Amino acid sequence: VQLQASGGGSVQAGGSLRLTCTADTTPYSFNNMAWYRQALGKQREMVARITRAESTTYLDSVKGRFTISRDTARNTVYLQMNSLKPGDTAVYYCNADKLGTNYWGQGTQVTVSS
Repeated sequence: VQLQASGGGSVQAGGSLRLTCTADTTPYSFNNMAWYRQALGKQREMVARITRAESTTYLDSVKGRFTISRDTARNTVYLQMNSLKPGDTAVYYCNADKLGTNYWGQGTQVTVSS
């Protein structure tokens, strides 16, 4: 199973980006799906997670600005990022679990300039 992430880029502070991650595999494959990020010199952290029942969890610093959603049938997870800040600059990775195995996307760079 391979996850393919897209949608990163460079924006100015206050701008928006939408990340998409999808996997070409059996429909309805994944339980939890999530987005993580890793800034230069920092540890990877979970940004947002969505369960199969579409319950969501967010990193405190992105609450009210980011929204995670999913299309379970298409094995796709989205991250809508609004009001971006320079502190959001990082490589963003999607993650999904299937039958207890974690899968990672390749990462997409998000750069926010002040």
